[in-house]
Amino acid sequence: MSRVVVISGGGTGIGRATAELFARAGDRVVLVGRRADPLKRTADEITETLARHGAGDDPHGAGAGTSTGSGAGAGAGAEVTTVVADLSETAGARHVRDVVREQFGRVDVLVNSAGGNAAFGSPAGDGDPLDETAEHWLGNFRSNVLTAVLLTEALRDLLASPGGRVVLVSSIAAYRGSGSGSYGASKAALHPYTYDLAAALGPRGITVNAVAPGYVADTEFFRDTLAPERERTLVGQTLNGRAGVPDDVARTVRWLAAPESSHVTAQIVQVNGGAERGR
Repeated sequence: MSRVVVISGGGTGIGRATAELFARAGDRVVLVGRRADPLKRTADEITETLARHGAGDDPHGAGAGTSTGSGAGAGAGAEVTTVVADLSETAGARHVRDVVREQFGRVDVLVNSAGGNAAFGSPAGDGDPLDETAEHWLGNFRSNVLTAVLLTEALRDLLASPGGRVVLVSSIAAYRGSGSGSYGASKAALHPYTYDLAAALGPRGITVNAVAPGYVADTEFFRDTLAPERERTLVGQTLNGRAGVPDDVARTVRWLAAPESSHVTAQIVQVNGGAERGR
């Protein structure tokens, strides 16, 4: 039976790569995000790809894509739909809950991939530095903590019991800092939430884990914000000498969501080429 997979931040980057993997496996994928256009574009491309090539294990063998609806050549039950919502607001999380409950009745896998760094793209400004600090810290708390917590709590009662899976996307910055303080701190806040939620949901047969990516190329998070010298430094910190790609993280998420991973819970899985250890 196909599973119902809800992915926040599913229109781009890691969220999109994760959606491709689950859709290719024949699951019913619900993409959630603030911007309608990236969600629709991703849904359309994935669906079109599945219709042309069918399901398979390698998302790159048949290209990248998605769409709203079922792909005729996809695995049984494959479907990609979208829900536009601001998950940093309780109203947005409630909206997702209402849609998912009405259309699917349950959630088998929840992937909290939405997030960002409020310091990126912020104008230098001539205002009070203390005001700017408050703006960055509050912005990162809303983008990285509330988006995960509010959606998870809204869908908590819909999680399949047993067998439900919750995966949160943290960051290497939670361990090594981010240069600004607020981004790394907001990601670190997800770790105790992961542990507490795993303890609370464990008796229902639900696992809760997080992944901590490092530098992941080909994502909006780093696009146009990383100087070549900084990129070389980040790659040099890895033990395998390469940047991560969205599929590295997506495949780890899929493994954590697999039935075979039912005894893995309350873990923060490093997906950063060993850079978390420092070099």
